[in-house]
Amino acid sequence: MKRIITKLLIIPIALLLVSCDSNEDKSDAYGNFEATEITVSAQAQGELKAFDVKKGAELKEDQMLGYVDTSSLHLQRKQLLAQKQSVKTKLNNLDAQIDVQQQQLENAEIQFNRIKKMHADNAATQQQLDDIQGKVKTLKKQIRSVQVQKQGIRSELDVLDTKLAQVDDKIDKALIQNPVKGTVINKFAEKKELVNPGKSLYKVAVLDEMELKVYISGAQLPHVKIGQKVEVLIDENKIENRKLSGTVSWIADDAEFTPKVIQTKEERVKLVYAVKIRVPNDGSLKIGMPGEANF
Repeated sequence: MKRIITKLLIIPIALLLVSCDSNEDKSDAYGNFEATEITVSAQAQGELKAFDVKKGAELKEDQMLGYVDTSSLHLQRKQLLAQKQSVKTKLNNLDAQIDVQQQQLENAEIQFNRIKKMHADNAATQQQLDDIQGKVKTLKKQIRSVQVQKQGIRSELDVLDTKLAQVDDKIDKALIQNPVKGTVINKFAEKKELVNPGKSLYKVAVLDEMELKVYISGAQLPHVKIGQKVEVLIDENKIENRKLSGTVSWIADDAEFTPKVIQTKEERVKLVYAVKIRVPNDGSLKIGMPGEANF
């Protein structure tokens, strides 16, 4: 009889211990891993003359991946450079003309000063003085006129430089340059396709560091803050978990209903707050992979 009573006492205690262990193993929050994804789009219109992108490829920042046809742009640039050279030739001719007129003016001023002295000594007539003085004034007006023409030509050069800058900008935009270091997770275009500005070419994900998006209750919210260190768990195998270190990077301002894919039907009616935990990725973390967090 005593043995039966002892067994009856041991069973509830054992169940209680199992229950306690089960609660200790339960994590504070559950969710899935996300990555920063960037969709790279075309910025120019034309045929994709080169496009070396493969799904799953590791890309470097600023890596050149291809370009949109720029034949017409290069022809425009060549034409603008020829026009600019023609305008520069006009400018050089005006400079030479001013040099000649400047020399004539210097000679006329010397002659004016000489005749002015002779006129003072009654060795030259008033007509001679008036003629040379008129010549000096005329040469000065001619020089000013040419200088005005030069200003107009410089304005032409400024316009051509602006047009060249616009063409160069379009050529630069025709180049497909990867913006960030990451992995290609999708490809939307192929070489020789016609593309327009805004056409999606490929999607790259930054996988060096990923974010575990979990949901916490209102009761948990006061105990979670930005920058807080968090224990993150991922599946090592069917039984064991692997521990990682993470940092809380974002907390939602507004509550929402628990996502259907996260909790049971009973839990889905509760309001929760989304939290993102930044976790360094050694290659084991994948987009959509489940994870757990302990605050």
